[in-house]
Amino acid sequence: MTTTGTRGGRPGTARRRLPTALARALPWAGLAARLVLGGVLLVAGLLKVGDTDASVRAVRAYELLPDAVETVVGQVLPLAEVALGALLLLGALTRWAALAGGLLMLAFSVGIASAWARGLSIDCGCFGGGGIVEDDRPAAARYLPELLRDAGLAVLAALLVARPRTPFSLDPGDGRTPQDADDDPDHPDHPDHADHADHADHADHADHADHADHPDHPEEGPRP
Repeated sequence: MTTTGTRGGRPGTARRRLPTALARALPWAGLAARLVLGGVLLVAGLLKVGDTDASVRAVRAYELLPDAVETVVGQVLPLAEVALGALLLLGALTRWAALAGGLLMLAFSVGIASAWARGLSIDCGCFGGGGIVEDDRPAAARYLPELLRDAGLAVLAALLVARPRTPFSLDPGDGRTPQDADDDPDHPDHPDHADHADHADHADHADHADHADHPDHPEEGPRP
């Protein structure tokens, strides 16, 4: 089924609506994504915020940034993770917090992949600690799980950026977008509701027309 034309003051475009079950499940999937991503960021930040020296050491182990920048990043990163995690758990500024969290996951992935490619043996420092370590395990065993974890968290962030509407959120209103209204059959702006309203108006017009054409309906004569 597609929707076309103009409805509710906004121009419509022909597109396929989501199945009803999927439309109803997406907000709950978003809630799960918000809690997982927010929880990971909050825990990661809290584990590092009390030991910024270790955080700076972890950043320096990647050997990617100038010394002065490494110090700033190491000190600011734990606070940023705590702030983003709290926003996501509360459902406040969800889209922007998810966007920032997703960018962090991409940055972490680039750093880990770079360390792997250059043959560095480091602890990523994602949950405290970090720095150069002695590890006899193959590089894939050390770095691949971390890359997969960050990639999965980035996917959750992308879902929240695309559809920030989730239950139990502090964001104003219900956070629904025009696309959400088209997909959710329970939303008052859903096309089915508009169709029902149009049908009711049409029926009223038909009743008036039938009444006017009824043989018992008195015809108005010429007025004096």
